[in-house]
Amino acid sequence: MRGMTEHLTIGERVAWYRRRRGMSQEVLAGLVDKSTDWVQKAENNRLELDRLSVIRSVAHALDVSIGDLIGEPTLVDWCADSRARTVPALRTALMDYSQLSPLLAGQDADHGGPPSTTQLARRVDQVFDAYQQSRFGYVTAQVPALLHDAMTAARHADQDVRGEYHEQLALSYQAAASVLTKLGESDLAWIAADRGLAAAEQAGNQIVLGSLFRSVAHTLLATGRFEAARHVVERGASVLSQDLRHADARMLSVYGTLFLTGAIAASRAEDRGTTRSYLQEAQETADRLGSDSNHIWTAFGPTNVAIHRVNTAIELGDVQVALDVGPELDTSALPTERRVRHALDVARAYSARARRDDALAVVLEAEQMAPEQVRHHFISRQLVLTWMRQQRRKPSQGLAGLASRLRLTQ
Repeated sequence: MRGMTEHLTIGERVAWYRRRRGMSQEVLAGLVDKSTDWVQKAENNRLELDRLSVIRSVAHALDVSIGDLIGEPTLVDWCADSRARTVPALRTALMDYSQLSPLLAGQDADHGGPPSTTQLARRVDQVFDAYQQSRFGYVTAQVPALLHDAMTAARHADQDVRGEYHEQLALSYQAAASVLTKLGESDLAWIAADRGLAAAEQAGNQIVLGSLFRSVAHTLLATGRFEAARHVVERGASVLSQDLRHADARMLSVYGTLFLTGAIAASRAEDRGTTRSYLQEAQETADRLGSDSNHIWTAFGPTNVAIHRVNTAIELGDVQVALDVGPELDTSALPTERRVRHALDVARAYSARARRDDALAVVLEAEQMAPEQVRHHFISRQLVLTWMRQQRRKPSQGLAGLASRLRLTQ
């Protein structure tokens, strides 16, 4: 469906799919336990559909995916980092039949032997660093070769170092899952996360295993399976808690971030009690860690916990709570990806309070930091589309320029 509804708001997509289903507004309203007036306002952009719990309910009623309603995936722009090969190259790598079983693997060409674990770890570092800088084109370009080399090396490694190779393979899959989730390719992200978790289990490293539990939970979140994501968090935390008494900073970071993921899942499932409980567990872990850090690319610490308090408040409909905390939160020490994601939450909170100028200023600042991330995230795209629809006069130069750069003008 890519491209067919790219220039529609979420509400307009609801109307588009509702008509395709031959469904009246009255019937849809009954299925989602809303009034007909609510459906009319949503479809006419007089009511913002920005809570994923509500979007999931509507998607279920229309028998479509959340991605169908929020406009994912979008076409990845070619850039100097990616050149002319983006998601299709990564799809080819993940659907390589030789990965399914050693019996299907052919004879690997000898190009001087497999890379060392140190070489693979350096490449994994580079890919995750680029991801946290929101250079998604670079990540999609580098991961296919990384996956191939890590898989080949793990397959042929001696028994005494095979676990180390599987660690790097697991993290390579996590990098793939992370960028694919960010780009809205949730089905491919699931394949990558699933294989990454299998590799992590073979690695026997609890920290890497916990990191892949988080990756699986995020792919479930992307498809609206909030309860399943929460269950994965519970299972992952149970496994990690066995080694928590003497945990180092890396283990604490992975453990704490699991609960941040769980808090998102609980808030999208509208479970306030569990959201509070998970945020409290994450806060206690951050306090134990003592400061913001970026172990295993988690960006975990007190600031990231505060970011998630803002995010979950918005998901639960507590917009004023988010505005009381979000705009004043200093995220300057965190990776770009985290800073921009928080900025988009602040922008949608401003927009929900009809403070459009403030919201636009935040999005424009975020675009300066990470144009690729703003280009591809459904929040920024939907905010801009909605603002353009609600204009009664010619849009401001700032808004019109942003819409053009996001490819939202026809």
